[in-house]
Amino acid sequence: MCQVLEVSESGYYRWLKAQKHPKREQLLLVKIDEILAQYPDNDNYGARRMHLALKLAGETVSYSTVYRTMKKHGRLQKRKRHPNGITREDATAQKAENLIQRDFTASAPNQKWLTDITEVACADGKLYVAPVLDCFNGEIVGLAMDDNMRKELCISAFENACRSRGASEMILHSDRGSQYTSGQFRQSLKRYDAVQSMSGTGRCYDNARMESFFATLKKEKLYRLNTAKLPMAYLKTVIFRYIMVYYNRQRIYTSNPGGLPPAVFRYQFGTQVDNAA
Repeated sequence: MCQVLEVSESGYYRWLKAQKHPKREQLLLVKIDEILAQYPDNDNYGARRMHLALKLAGETVSYSTVYRTMKKHGRLQKRKRHPNGITREDATAQKAENLIQRDFTASAPNQKWLTDITEVACADGKLYVAPVLDCFNGEIVGLAMDDNMRKELCISAFENACRSRGASEMILHSDRGSQYTSGQFRQSLKRYDAVQSMSGTGRCYDNARMESFFATLKKEKLYRLNTAKLPMAYLKTVIFRYIMVYYNRQRIYTSNPGGLPPAVFRYQFGTQVDNAA
C-alpha cells in the first residue's frame, strides 16, 4: 500500500501514530479553556496574559503558538476605548510638582501611589469610582465609591488605602482636579506625611497607568454589562468584587514577574524581605 501511495513505510507509521493522539493544538486549546473557566472574568485574557497563565500552570509553549491558537478558535476579545477623565482643574488653587514624571515604577510597596476618578452610568444616577493604585505591583490598595465626586470621595479612597496598608510617607500622584487641590484633601495627605504630585494641565499621559486601570475595568467588566439599567447598589458590589477579589488576587498581571497577580507578588516580595532580614 505504501508503494501505491508513494510514501515511505516509516512515514506511514508516523502518520498512523499521530491519528491515535489528539493534536498538540487541541491539547493546548483544552488548557486555554481550563484557564478561561477558572474565573468568569478570565474570558478577557488576551494572548500575552494567557501565555503567562499557561507558564504559571507549568505549560511550555511559545507566545506565537498561543496567539495563533486563540485567534483561530475565537478566544480573543476586541478592545474598546474608554472616555477621558472627568475631574476639572481649579485654576486658582496652588499646584504641586509632577514628581512622578511618567515613571510608574517602584522598588517596594507604598512608595508611589496613583489616584483618579471615573464615572459609571447607573439606572438611578451616576456612580463615581475613586481607586488608589500602588505602582510597585499594580494593586488597588484603596477604593471609594459614591453618587458624587466631591473631595470627600477622594479623601476616603486615600485614607482607606493608608489604613489597609498601614502606610505613610508615600508619593500620591493625581491630576489637577479641584478635589485634589482642596485644603481638606491636603490636610489628609499631611496626616499621613504623604507628598503630593500632580500631572501637568491637559496631560493625561502623566497619569497613564491609572488611566490604563480604568480602561481594564471598563473593557473587562463594565462594557459587558448594560450598566445604565442596573441599580447603583448592585454595581458597587460588582466593581468591588472585580477589583478586590479578582483583579488584585486572581488576574494575571503582565507587568509583574511571571505575570503574578498584584497581591500574590506583594506577598512573595514581603516573604523574600523577611527571609533576607
